[in-house]
Amino acid sequence: MADLAKQIVETWAIHNRVMLLTLEHIPDAALSATLSTRGGRDIARQFAHIHMVRVWRLGSFSKKQEVALIEFDKGETPGREKLQAALQQSGELMARYLAFCAGEKEGAVSNFKRGVVPMLGYYISHESHHRGSILLTMKQSGFKLPDELKWKIWEWNKI
Repeated sequence: MADLAKQIVETWAIHNRVMLLTLEHIPDAALSATLSTRGGRDIARQFAHIHMVRVWRLGSFSKKQEVALIEFDKGETPGREKLQAALQQSGELMARYLAFCAGEKEGAVSNFKRGVVPMLGYYISHESHHRGSILLTMKQSGFKLPDELKWKIWEWNKI
């Protein structure tokens, strides 16, 4: 794998570790917190949504890799353990998919005409949007953000 392909995969791996770190530092009581007054996603369901968007992208690739991805039912509020397992699994498979697209496919991605780097940017942007929403929901619901979480998510050279 070329140097750029390795950087693409490593960028995704760092991002996924940030997502797992975020989940790890959220108190159990906060997983059901929501700011929605009309049935919007609570924190656990936001993490489930992140995973399910990955599942959508990885569907045919996971079959070729013979990986049965964890799935959540619509409206399901999963527990921490299932969320951790799901994000770990889809994060690892996404890394393999990015390596495949950057290497064998020479940057091409099915159903993402601009290629592997813009797709990586899209997924990191999407998930970071939800991470921000999760942290804001925690704060506005009265949960204190642990200092380690507040600062460590920015230490990409150490994560």
